[in-house]
Amino acid sequence: MSMTRFVLAAALALAATPGLAMDLKSSDVAQGALFPVNEICARYGGGDVSPALSWSGVPSNAQSLAITMFDPDAGSEGWWHWVVVDIPGKTTSLAQGAGSGKLPDGARHLENSNGSTGYRGPCPPAGSGVHRYQITLWALSEKPALAVNAKPADAGAYLEKHAIAKARLTPVYSKEK
Repeated sequence: MSMTRFVLAAALALAATPGLAMDLKSSDVAQGALFPVNEICARYGGGDVSPALSWSGVPSNAQSLAITMFDPDAGSEGWWHWVVVDIPGKTTSLAQGAGSGKLPDGARHLENSNGSTGYRGPCPPAGSGVHRYQITLWALSEKPALAVNAKPADAGAYLEKHAIAKARLTPVYSKEK
């Protein structure tokens, strides 16, 4: 197993650890519920619109925040749909559509798994069953030193290494045949 895959597997396991102080919510998606059509990929009739997110409980020593959306059910390495870094530590929300619109001052998108920047909605292959989309808020001990073209798995490993807290919301989506 490569080091990146090992770190990613560890990150996913640790993210499920109870007792995390932060709380992540959305007015658009819910834990275990299906994504609304507007937020799925355009290929399936959606709008590729990122969900509104809000959070609380960020540690006072957080230097920066990040948001990721990862599908662990997409192949052997999963699929990164959204990576946002450099969100100021005092920020408490992202508006719906921030994945292709206005981010807080200083925040920036990194590449997702299809090599573009910004949000790409759920788009699992038809007949592949239900996919989980792990939307994770990361509170970081430092501002990430990541290039805009950093590979998403490398960004995920970096976030895991520097996370002082995290919270997760996992909606689902499935495309039937």
